Amino acid sequence: MKLTVNGQERVLEGSTPTCPCSGYRDLLVSKERNSARAALCGACTVHLDGQPVRSCSTSLADVEGRRVTTIEAISGPVAEAVKSAWIKNNVPQSGYCQSGQIMTAVALLESIPKPSGDEVNSAMSGNICRCGTYPRIRAAIADASKHLGQ
Repeated sequence: MKLTVNGQERVLEGSTPTCPCSGYRDLLVSKERNSARAALCGACTVHLDGQPVRSCSTSLADVEGRRVTTIEAISGPVAEAVKSAWIKNNVPQSGYCQSGQIMTAVALLESIPKPSGDEVNSAMSGNICRCGTYPRIRAAIADASKHLGQ
C-alpha cells in the first residue's frame, strides 16, 4: 500500500490493518496520541487531501494513494497566520488538543478565509479542549482571519 505522508511517499508492507492508529500511527501521529479510535476528541486530526479527518477512525483503505499532512508539515500563509495567532492569544494550556485544533482551524481558514462565528463553531465543534480554552481558540481564529485579509 502506498500513501504520501507530509510530502514523502510511504509504503506499508505485509498485512494491512484497518485503522491508521494500528497500522501507521508512527507515520501519521505521535505515539502519545493513541486515542480510543472513536473520533470523539479531535486530537488526532490530520489533513487528507487538504480536508481535516480523524486519523483514529479513518480506514487505511481511505488513504491509499492520497496525501496525508500532519501538524509537523502544515505550512503556507494560512498555517503561519494560525500559528502566530495561537501564540499571540496564548491558546495552549495542557497542549493535548492543540494539534487537532490547529489542523481544523487551518482547514477552515483555507476554505473560508472570513468565517462567521457560526462557521467557526461548526468547524471546531468536533475538537474538545479539556482545559476550556475555547474563547482563546476562537479569538486566535479571528486574528488569523484578520491577518489573512491584510
